[in-house]
Formats: sequence, C-alpha cells, structure tokens
Amino acid sequence: MAELGRLLTAMVTPFTEQGDVDYGRARDLAKALLKSGSDGLVIGGTTGEAPSMSNDELIQLFAEVKDAIGDDGAVVAGTTNNNTRASIDLSREAENVGVDALLLTVPAYNKPTMGGLNRHFTTIADAVSIPGILYNVPSRTALNMDAKTTLRLAEVPNIVGVKEASSDPDQIAYVIKESPDGFNVWSGNDNEIFSIMATGGYGIVSVAGNIIGGQIQKMIGLILAGDIESAAAEHLRLLPIFNALFYITNPIPIRYAINRSGFDVGPARLPMVPETQELEAFSARFDPIMDQYSIDLYG
Repeated sequence: MAELGRLLTAMVTPFTEQGDVDYGRARDLAKALLKSGSDGLVIGGTTGEAPSMSNDELIQLFAEVKDAIGDDGAVVAGTTNNNTRASIDLSREAENVGVDALLLTVPAYNKPTMGGLNRHFTTIADAVSIPGILYNVPSRTALNMDAKTTLRLAEVPNIVGVKEASSDPDQIAYVIKESPDGFNVWSGNDNEIFSIMATGGYGIVSVAGNIIGGQIQKMIGLILAGDIESAAAEHLRLLPIFNALFYITNPIPIRYAINRSGFDVGPARLPMVPETQELEAFSARFDPIMDQYSIDLYG
C-alpha cells in the first residue's frame, strides 16, 4: 500500500473568471504544493469547494492532478456524501482514473446512527481496492463519529486512517491509543497538529499547507525528532496564521491568501462568495497577520 504522507494539503480548486474549473492551473498548483512541502494532496474536499462541483468536474480534476504529479505525491480524492450508492459510484470512478486513496467523510444532514455509519463506510470500502481515510468533522456534518465506531472501522483492511476534526482531545487520544498498527490519525485542524502528533498522531490534512507547507513540515520534523520544545515554539509561531485562516468560513480565507500571495487561483463559486463589505472586514483583520509570514508556494 502506497505511503500517503504526513502533510496532506487540502488543495483549493482554481476557477476561471467565468466560473469554470481551471484544470491547467490546478495542475500548476498541485506541482507547486509538492515543491513547497506537501507530501500529498486532498482533492475535492471542503477546501476544494466540492459541494459546488459536478461529478464530471471532480473526476476530471482527480485525473488531471494525478497526471500532473505522478508518483511524486499521493492524491486523496473526496468522493463521499450522504448517499451511499452515489458515493460508491464516484469512488469507483476515482479509482479508475488512478487516485491513490479516498477521503470518506461522515455524512451530513441525514444523521445516521453509529451502526449506519459503520455500514455506510464498510460498504464503500468494500467496493474499491484502494485505501480510504475516514473524515470526522462534526462542525460541518452535525454528527460526531465516536471513537468506538472509528476503531470498529479501523479493522477494515483498506481503511487506513482518520482525519479527525472533532476537536475532542480525549476522543482523538483514545483512537490513537487503541487503533491497530497501520491505522493513522491525521489532524483535521492546523491548530491541533502539535497536540495530536505529540500524542502519537501521524500528521495533518492541512488548509494552511496551501501557503506555508514548508513551515508545517519543519514543525512535523521537530516533533518526529523528539525536539518537543522547539516544535512547541514553532506551533506558537504559526498559531496566529492557523487561526486567521478561519476568521470566516473555509475556504474563503485560503483562496484569498493564495491569490494575495501572487499565485492566481481565481474567484470562488457560489455560495462561497462573500459580499464586498464582508471581504473587506475580513481582509482588514487578516492581512496584518499574513504579512508576518513568509509564503511557501513555489510555482
């Protein structure tokens, strides 16, 4: 099974001024992110504005990005929603175009039981041969996948980890402690990289990796080297930009930051388009924070 990497950046999807997916720019961004410190890329997640994209657009985006980066990094495709059958269909198509793994997100809106969640994810995993990473993000789905269910799913051979964004340190620590060998826990929040990895977690699925991947890799390296004091200092240095990227709803800030850095990824799609006064209020707070940091985006 391919190594997926400790720093997986949730890549922004470039759009043209006309609102179409800019596949050429997506290829450029993918290569730039790997050059800038990312081990792999999550494509078609929240940060990539997947809810506003068609399945055809997503499949072409998966294929274009994988073709662009080849074996230089992993492509993890966001292919699941609250429709199990539709999730299987998209997951199979993603596997057919060569992605390395799938991001299996807890369903939003219909709020299944924990038993239903187990069957939902097991059924999807059984339909493909590539690895899957669970994604628990109750702030978006209104449903927390509890530790018992995560550990139950960890026994499925091709479910290889979880992106944990519950912000429940006890739950996350319990999953880290009780999960079988080979099952990895990625932080789902940049401001929790240090605490989760210091507790034995594996890495991060990062929003900030779009602009400061090299600096995140430095912190990860310090943790792995056992230099916790230096890693903590780096965490504290990066904490303001981690938090600033969530002053308003993701991915509005990170798209703004990438464009402001000089790497054009175009406008967002509705509904992720703030009014002018909302963006002005955000930028007044955000720009002074961003200006304190060098930007790792070499493209």
